[in-house]
Amino acid sequence: MSRDRSTRSGRAAGRAGPSAGEAYRRLAPAVLGYFRARRVPEPEDLLGDVFLQVAKDVHRFEGDDDALRRWVFAIAHNRMIDDARLRARRPVRSDREMPDLPAAESADLPDPELLDALAGLTEEQLEVVTLRFVADLPVEVVARITGRTSGAVKSLQHRALENLRKAVSLRE
Repeated sequence: MSRDRSTRSGRAAGRAGPSAGEAYRRLAPAVLGYFRARRVPEPEDLLGDVFLQVAKDVHRFEGDDDALRRWVFAIAHNRMIDDARLRARRPVRSDREMPDLPAAESADLPDPELLDALAGLTEEQLEVVTLRFVADLPVEVVARITGRTSGAVKSLQHRALENLRKAVSLRE
């Protein structure tokens, strides 16, 4: 155990790789934006799960900033899928009435018109657009994360952007 600790502390001191805190500061806003764009229930909770996993495994991570981004978003994507599967198996039922209080306004919430336009996309298109533009991942990485070819990702992205363009132009 002391060997493991010394490896971690030596690595942190030598700056050979990012710390979990650094990864969180750099990537948490983008991961949260990805979850919100995908309309994940309780995105902050899932964000915590993602970075808990990052904290557990960051000592094994090797790579540059781009590799870190790919790694964190692959974890985020997998956690999102796991969460959706869990919710489908165990739907939450409540016989209590929801309070009639509005949520506090937040400056970092996405534009409601953009969210409405995104709601018109298919699940596949939404997945590609959020990974490409919210997560800022390259086509090849999105293809790996989603299990598609690069050509399929490009095609989905093209159709999604065309649908978004049409949705925005109809509102103007």
